[in-house]
Amino acid sequence: MLSKSNQKHLNSLKVKKYRYKNSAFVVEGEKIVQELLQSNWTIRQILAVEDWLMAHESLLKPRTERMIAISEKELRQISNLHTPNKVFAEVEMPTPSLKRLSFRQHCLMLDHLQDPGNLGTIIRIADWFGIEAIVCSKDCVDVYNTKVVQSAMGSLFHLPIVYEDLTEILAQYPQQTAYGAFLQGDSIKTIDWNNKGWLIIGNESKGIRPYLHDHITQRITIPRLGQAESLNAAVAAGVICGFAC
Repeated sequence: MLSKSNQKHLNSLKVKKYRYKNSAFVVEGEKIVQELLQSNWTIRQILAVEDWLMAHESLLKPRTERMIAISEKELRQISNLHTPNKVFAEVEMPTPSLKRLSFRQHCLMLDHLQDPGNLGTIIRIADWFGIEAIVCSKDCVDVYNTKVVQSAMGSLFHLPIVYEDLTEILAQYPQQTAYGAFLQGDSIKTIDWNNKGWLIIGNESKGIRPYLHDHITQRITIPRLGQAESLNAAVAAGVICGFAC
């Protein structure tokens, strides 16, 4: 049963201020929660309809998290989805840290991305291509935003994602090539991608901001064959990773 206080708490996590105040965010949906259960992230509570709990009894049996059986009506009261799924989890935010990177694979750097769907999709793309880490500028959309979590489809739990001053991070790795995505630059088809480094994607409408331009080693572009003005940031990231990785 869902208590009024728990309902209020879980609904508060839809707001960034309260997510960080409580160091927690929410995950919902069968596939994403299953990915979560296979990770080492700390789960504070799982709320699910009875049939889901019964169907996943063997998966849940060794877990020590608080399990709460709720009705579909109660699930709708806390769900962030138009069509609520069967399971909902409160997850503790990890303490993110950027360990010394090996650059056995490229790392992604995101400058002022604002669209949560783009960030979630980029996280999924990075996971697919084995990207080592994602570094976001401090003014990027919150990675624990519900739309980011949903569009990442569980990939959020598979690689480190940190928010840092991008110029400071680039200065820590002066030997690594910084590939910046621009409308004008060297074609990604001609780049020697064996030189692992940073793949930098800029804001959806303004691109990479000028303060980073002097830190970019090589300007790259996706050759345009048609008349489209630009590409969606997540689409651009996918195409670049497809060539680079």
